[in-house]
Amino acid sequence: MDELVALYEAGATLVELGERFSIHRRTAAAHLVRRSVPIRRRGLDERHLAEAVELYSGGLTLMEVGLRFGVSQQTVGRALVAAGIALRPSGRRSQATA
Repeated sequence: MDELVALYEAGATLVELGERFSIHRRTAAAHLVRRSVPIRRRGLDERHLAEAVELYSGGLTLMEVGLRFGVSQQTVGRALVAAGIALRPSGRRSQATA
């Protein structure tokens, strides 16, 4: 797994490593942890925060916004709360009837 460590230290993401080695990203992370390599936390990029706020305020879910930027819904939620945005209650969105 020397190549995995070298690629991660060169900037590859856990997802990229997973695809490269045909393993889950968590498995890639476990290999790195066993080698005492610190795992980077990937957050919502500052340049995308305003767009994320706009998309969420426009009705997209945290998951939908996360998919747009390649981050988890938890990451989006933390970024929005830190920006002072109130989160909507979780659960299914009600469907408007025509």
